[in-house]
Amino acid sequence: MLIRQETKEDYAQICDLVKTAFSTIEHSDGNEQNLVTALRNSEAFVPGLSLVAEIDGRIAGHIMFTEGKVGQDTVLVLAPLSVLPEYQQQGIGTALIAEGHKAAQALGYQYSLVLGSEQYYPRSGYIPARRLGIEVPVGMPDENFMAIKLQENAKPIKGAVTYAKEFGI
Repeated sequence: MLIRQETKEDYAQICDLVKTAFSTIEHSDGNEQNLVTALRNSEAFVPGLSLVAEIDGRIAGHIMFTEGKVGQDTVLVLAPLSVLPEYQQQGIGTALIAEGHKAAQALGYQYSLVLGSEQYYPRSGYIPARRLGIEVPVGMPDENFMAIKLQENAKPIKGAVTYAKEFGI
């Protein structure tokens, strides 16, 4: 498996991958592929943090981190993470998260947030965001709103979360 930064040539394949990956998800709105495109064209986009996992020349997974805020501090938001159904349960998502965290650390980001499975994301170090002083946005389940400190010496943060407007939150 090769994990690398996405390129423009990957966009159509990523769109199809995200649509397919989310087609069987209970909490999907069916527009995740449109969110990827919107975020890619937003001010919150960080090119080095939109990664693909390639297996035998085929893109099997994709992850995107974009900028958000906690209070006045810039943080990352992991969303979405997509793996084609036939490649799920093989560690691809976990590998994408790990590589994304490594790239984010190199870029100096201190925290990453995610709204997702309380069974899945803690395997990559995510904990309930409130434990770090981050306010859970209204309407989001406390156990599904998580964060991770990306730098050992990350300064404490506290406050409300502001997502990129493309999220519609």
